[in-house]
Amino acid sequence: MIIATTKEIEQIDKETINTYGLSGNILMERAGFAVTSRVMTLFGLDKKIIVLSGKGNNGGDGFVAARELKNKGADVKVYFAGRVDELSIDALFHYNLALSYKVDIMPFNNFFDDFKTFDLSNMIIIDALFGTGLSRDIQGNLSNAIRLINDSKAKVISIDIPSGICSDTGRIKGIAIKADVTITFGLAKIGHYIHPGRLYRGFLYIEDIGFPSVLLKVNDFKNHLIDRELALSFLPKRPVDSSKKDFGHVLLVAGSRGKTGAAMLSTKACLRSGCGLVTLSSASSVIETLQTTVLEEMTLSLSEDNEGRINYKAIEKILDFANKKASVIAIGPGLGLSDEIVALVRDLIISSKLPLVIDADGLNALSLSGLLNCGFNPSIPIVLTPHEGELCRLLSIESVDNRIDSAKELSRLSGATTILKGSSTLITHPDDRMFINVTGNSGMATAGSGDVLTGIVASFIAQGLSTIEASVLAVYLHGVAGDIASTKKGQHSLISSDIISFLPDAFKDLCQRD
Repeated sequence: MIIATTKEIEQIDKETINTYGLSGNILMERAGFAVTSRVMTLFGLDKKIIVLSGKGNNGGDGFVAARELKNKGADVKVYFAGRVDELSIDALFHYNLALSYKVDIMPFNNFFDDFKTFDLSNMIIIDALFGTGLSRDIQGNLSNAIRLINDSKAKVISIDIPSGICSDTGRIKGIAIKADVTITFGLAKIGHYIHPGRLYRGFLYIEDIGFPSVLLKVNDFKNHLIDRELALSFLPKRPVDSSKKDFGHVLLVAGSRGKTGAAMLSTKACLRSGCGLVTLSSASSVIETLQTTVLEEMTLSLSEDNEGRINYKAIEKILDFANKKASVIAIGPGLGLSDEIVALVRDLIISSKLPLVIDADGLNALSLSGLLNCGFNPSIPIVLTPHEGELCRLLSIESVDNRIDSAKELSRLSGATTILKGSSTLITHPDDRMFINVTGNSGMATAGSGDVLTGIVASFIAQGLSTIEASVLAVYLHGVAGDIASTKKGQHSLISSDIISFLPDAFKDLCQRD
């Protein structure tokens, strides 16, 4: 599903008005009517309705909704946070029209005294203070009003996006309305799906107000929500006359003494995601330890250092095997960290002729190698899968202030597809495409969850998907498997092997749901 930036939706507005002749006045009218219809459907007209209108076009939508709700018999009052001479031509028209319909429009400061008399359990508050164009922190009386609303029992409906949420990042601008329902127009916005905006918007409705469909074409937008339709479009086919060689061979470079579990989780996830063959290459002592537990997997024993980590001498054996047999190399889960590991990871990236998936200690080694500043071989597809801590080390920053910008910066520097793991996982590409995933739950914040994801991504690349296709499909199914696991076992008890156990159900859900 397409999601829009503030600039993109502003451009759609302008083209609709200037090229197609549908006036801003009419668009505002349709937006207000959509809000009215949704309020009536969800709550009826029995509750008292308070509309908080700002001085922008969002406030104009609020004037229309107030007028229409009043006309249909609702008890409506508007508190206007602005001056009449600050209103746009369209908003001023609807302000005056609301007055002619006998809508009570009060100065915003009156809200505080009146608030003390409200029966908040029997009230709807329509938030039309700020829309997608908010560029500053909310302060003063507006901040105080939002605090009162958030602490109340009133039902809150936000127009376009909860006031105080940045529509391009989901971040809070000082303070933000916590809405029960958000009604937006034409396209969803990025801030609807990135935390904390995702938590503040409540249930989201996307209403059609008449934007020409030609302006909403998929190819014209860079940002997408990963939904079932998109994930299904990337699912590899399984021809009836196939053999295991048709579905690729993953070479996993992973594991060290004390971190054998990470290697096994990645290996099992590879196989559960449809690849034909998996070879786990690891330190000889690790392979010896795991030999009795591997069934479908193959192993490649490598030379090791005194701490049970793969040493640099193993690089020739890894590359020789990869060039002869593998389709993709996944590096990092449980690998450990040493000077030799740093050199090994650096030279595998430089020398590999195969696509690479780099995770965990592979990323930590990369951050120490200096290779990121030089750029990767553009002919080799690469996926980087950091969480925020690993991202900070890769970018040499103390903290991630803006997840979107930081993920895009890593893709720009490396030329790789980036999967920034976390709630609302982001996938970014050097061509500026971005995908947001909303499957998954907090139970997946557990050791080994990222190792499972690495295996799924590598499996799909082995089956012939591009790095962006494999990443999109992998994070979606990884999250769905986690969601199914949480319904069966609860989020508190969920462990990473549960995600693997429920991957078959996630695939079935993707393929069989109506």
